[in-house]
Amino acid sequence: MRYKEYNRQATIEYAKKWALKRNPSYYNFDAVGGDCTSFASQCIYQGSKIMNYQKDLGWYYINGNNKSPSWSGVEYLYQFLINNKGTGPQAIETTQNNIEIGDLAQLSFEGETFAHTLVIVRIESKFTLRGIKIASHTFDSFDKPISAYDFEKIRWIHIEKIRI
Repeated sequence: MRYKEYNRQATIEYAKKWALKRNPSYYNFDAVGGDCTSFASQCIYQGSKIMNYQKDLGWYYINGNNKSPSWSGVEYLYQFLINNKGTGPQAIETTQNNIEIGDLAQLSFEGETFAHTLVIVRIESKFTLRGIKIASHTFDSFDKPISAYDFEKIRWIHIEKIRI
């Protein structure tokens, strides 16, 4: 097995460029459930430069009709990142204290279902939600504090490495 480092700076640069607009290379999922997880996947791809083309369990985007469920689905992305044993990004669920820029947060607004994916773009303080700044689509934002959201639960996803 070979690994490479996740390029967190490339992830943040992509987020800054595209958080408030849409990259025409990717389908805009706003009208079909939201674009937040597709945007997060685009950001992760910029930092990893590798996809996993395994048909049902992978993480890839060819076009809006030919992509893995994990590319644009909140829970599917989580399951891919946490359980990935193949090529591409590999992650762990972690605590707020262990996040870094380029990592993800996912929010649950009601009950157990997580429904929104955010890319962490700046950390002023890991100890307050106000000190953690994000970028996202659907509710387009860049450098917005997580504390601005009204949510019930949050989970933190730390991208550890990229398997090549």
